[in-house]
Amino acid sequence: MKGFLWVFLLLQAIAFSYAEAQTNQHVLGGDTAEETNGESFRAEVAAQSGGQTVREPGADLVDSALVELRKLHQPFHHRARKQHGVVGTLLHFALKALPTLRLSAPAPESASKNPLSGKLLHATTLLEDSARQNNSDALYILAEMNFYGNFSHPKDFPAAFDYYHQLALLNGNSSALYMVGMMYSTGIGGAVERDQARALLYYTFAANRGHTRAEMTVAHRHHAGIGTPKSCEMAVKYYKRAADKAIAWYRSGPPGGRTWIAESYRIADETGGAYGEGASVASAGDNAVKAHPNSDAYASIEDIIEYLDLMSQKGDFKASFNLGRIYYEGQRGLNKNVVLARKYFFDVTQKYWRKNRPIDNPKTGLDKTAGKAAGYIGRMYMRGEGVEQNFDRAKFWFERGAILKDPQSHHGFGLLYLNGYGVKADATQAIDSFKVAAAQDYASAQVQLGYLYLDHGSNEDLEIANHYFELAARWANIEAYYHVAEVSNSGIGRDRSCSGAVSYYKNVAERAEPLVSSWAEANLAYEAGDTELALLEYLGAAEQGYEKAQNNVAHILDSDRSRLPIPQLLSHRGPTSRLLQDPTLSLIFWTRSSRQGNIDALVKMGDYYLSGIGADADVDKAVQCYTGASEYHQSAQALYNLGWMHEHGIGLDQDYHLAKRYYDASRDTNEEAYLPVAISLLKLRAKSAWNTLTHGRINSIQDDPTPKKEWSLTDWVNNFLQDDAPDYDDGYDDGYEDERMPGGDPMEFEDGAMESVVILGLAAALVFLVMYRQQRQQQAARRQEEEARRQQQQRGGAHGGAAVGNQQQAQPQQQDGGFLPQPGDANFGQWGAGGVGH
Repeated sequence: MKGFLWVFLLLQAIAFSYAEAQTNQHVLGGDTAEETNGESFRAEVAAQSGGQTVREPGADLVDSALVELRKLHQPFHHRARKQHGVVGTLLHFALKALPTLRLSAPAPESASKNPLSGKLLHATTLLEDSARQNNSDALYILAEMNFYGNFSHPKDFPAAFDYYHQLALLNGNSSALYMVGMMYSTGIGGAVERDQARALLYYTFAANRGHTRAEMTVAHRHHAGIGTPKSCEMAVKYYKRAADKAIAWYRSGPPGGRTWIAESYRIADETGGAYGEGASVASAGDNAVKAHPNSDAYASIEDIIEYLDLMSQKGDFKASFNLGRIYYEGQRGLNKNVVLARKYFFDVTQKYWRKNRPIDNPKTGLDKTAGKAAGYIGRMYMRGEGVEQNFDRAKFWFERGAILKDPQSHHGFGLLYLNGYGVKADATQAIDSFKVAAAQDYASAQVQLGYLYLDHGSNEDLEIANHYFELAARWANIEAYYHVAEVSNSGIGRDRSCSGAVSYYKNVAERAEPLVSSWAEANLAYEAGDTELALLEYLGAAEQGYEKAQNNVAHILDSDRSRLPIPQLLSHRGPTSRLLQDPTLSLIFWTRSSRQGNIDALVKMGDYYLSGIGADADVDKAVQCYTGASEYHQSAQALYNLGWMHEHGIGLDQDYHLAKRYYDASRDTNEEAYLPVAISLLKLRAKSAWNTLTHGRINSIQDDPTPKKEWSLTDWVNNFLQDDAPDYDDGYDDGYEDERMPGGDPMEFEDGAMESVVILGLAAALVFLVMYRQQRQQQAARRQEEEARRQQQQRGGAHGGAAVGNQQQAQPQQQDGGFLPQPGDANFGQWGAGGVGH
């Protein structure tokens, strides 16, 4: 027992240290945000002063305060994901499950009343003294500290609003105007009441002063009709401004343009969507992960890297190349590592080239993979990534890759000759290289060809340029999107499309995440456990029109969670702060997310209106939301909810039959809904049976009537053949299945041809029966004549001879009557009545 107690205390101490580290991490997160915002703010002040830095009153106090603040914490940077082993993973979850007990005494009352102390208190006092002198830097830093909680400063939203508002009135600072607009729009922290009209006013002031985030926000509001009527022209005006800055920033990078890791994602999608795995549209139907449980579709990036590294050590060149590409491109949660990427690319090339010549008899696929690796190495030398920029080395590797028909190598070769990097500029050589890469559907080469044809200016060249840009746009190339937006907006070479231009400009602006948004800071805060800071960072991106950020804000503030919050119980989190208890704001962003096509957000809206969360209960609006989400059988949850409403008569007519229809449609839409639908149908059938027995007024479940079909002669024949077919085919299915005639295809009969054959067969059978009956009649007549002749011969005498003579005269008359008896003949009546021979 004592041993178990010591182990528990040890784990508790580790858990306490881990919790303290997490707290320090998100506290330090404000340092980099402050540093970045401070640089942009100083640049804006310099721009307002004609490019000259002006020392305002109280500047010395600001400098002294910044010195004190830098002593608090070192800047915090995003950590790469650590690869845990089995023991490390088990320990990680064990620490998460343990309750975090504070081993220290409660804080004294004086500390709770005044949380500022030491260097933070001294720095804040200096900044406040400087702010009284209307120093712009001091006002901005104090506003940021009170809004985001930088440097462990307690959040005080009314104070932050006052500082932002004072700075906005002082010199019209665009950042301050933007923040005032955001606080009016969201009402965050209860500093001011929500006022969309004032929010749009301040946003517009900031946008007209060139604030990029404000430009995107104003554009989104005009596009979505938030606080103002929809206006495509106003939206395209402001989105174009942001897109122009984004494309200029992209082109300002090394040859080939800037590269960055896309940070935008939906928090809810990490756990299967707003309703969990299988119940949400995000993880059901076409969006479900349809793979074997042992496949890499369920593996984390750490597991994939570990497996590829093992295969690479065994000599798998494809694993080496994939590792190099993963480290070169990076992804959310995994920083780029160009040094490791270059190492793995060289591992591939060394397997193909030995002593500057290809090896004999390489493995299958090694040449193609080596060409791709050479293209990446040449790109790194051309851009100076992980190595010193060297155009000669880039040309060497591009030539190797081009020999092996690598499109990236041809594109890089074209860039060298187009811009004269290390070689004499040669547009013809560049165009030839771009065409080879473009023929392999390489988007960047298609963009370069588009620009080259665009420079010629003729109508034919313009059409060719637009064709190349549209091809590149299929691969989500940012420059291709920008050009398509320009063409759609100007109407050159095609009809003008304002809506198309808005869509493409918006995409271009939103893709430049490091320039225009705070996605990286928001994700970092959320991963560190600082949900409040993450909410504030996501809030800015949501106001700019990022659908994923709108979904994240709504998800963080969502109060309509599962009745069994198992993850929350395991994490042992404390009570939710007041900042995270805002169902009205959650409903606002569920609504905005749904208007951008998110089906789960639309279902969430229905839940909020049905339960009266964040707004007055409105069953009609709930029905509209569920109906919209259930169109084309997109959401099984919405279909199930409509069935439940029909079952209980809430918002819809109580109708057990319609309820069953919706339950069945929910199950057909998503197979994961089988169990809840089965239980609901069992209960529904019991209620419907009781309603039928008691003669209730509710429409009970009814079997669909089978329509009666009128059978034609062809239907009867086809039905007869189909019924007999199994009896004849059973003995031949195994031996003659999929048999074909030599030199041809299997015989097939269409329905029309089969009917014609049957009808002709019936007609032939009828003719045969008529002929056969006539022959029987003739044979019977002959037998009667022969019988009469024998009787006459037996009588003998002259009288018999005369009778024979008369018979001989009658015989030719019968023969002259033809094949059938003639009318008036004694046999005609018997033939017509069918009595001859009977």
